[in-house]
Amino acid sequence: MLGLTRRKRANLLQMTPILKEHVRLHTTGDKHLLLIPRTSWLERFSIRYMQQPKMIQIELDPLGNTVLQCCTGAHTVSEIAEILVNRFGQEAEPVIPRLVKFLQTVEFNGWLNWQHEQYEKQTELLQQ
Repeated sequence: MLGLTRRKRANLLQMTPILKEHVRLHTTGDKHLLLIPRTSWLERFSIRYMQQPKMIQIELDPLGNTVLQCCTGAHTVSEIAEILVNRFGQEAEPVIPRLVKFLQTVEFNGWLNWQHEQYEKQTELLQQ
C-alpha cells in the first residue's frame, strides 16, 4: 500500500553476539572478571591525577562468564541458551529471559556488537 513495505524484525535468537575488542575476560582462581579500559579524556585525567584504576573490573557469576565466553561470533543466542541449559541445568532457568536481559545490559553499556546471519548472507550475495 502506497509503496511502503514493512521491515522484518530481526529474531534475537538467530543473532550472534560479539564482544568488542577492547573488552576482556579474565579468570583468577574462582573469580571471573570483565575488564574494560578507561579511555575517555576525563577517565585518563582521573587515572593520572587522582590515582584511579586504569581498568574497570566487573565481577561475573559463572553464568555471566559462560555467556560472555560464548560471545565470540561462533554461537547464536539460541546456541548460548542451549549451552547454559547443558552446563547449569535447573540453576539457569528461566534461560531465555535471563539471557536476553543480560545481553541487553551488556549491549547498553557498549561492550557488545551483533551479527545477523541473514544480513551476512545478503551482503555475500551482493558482493558476488
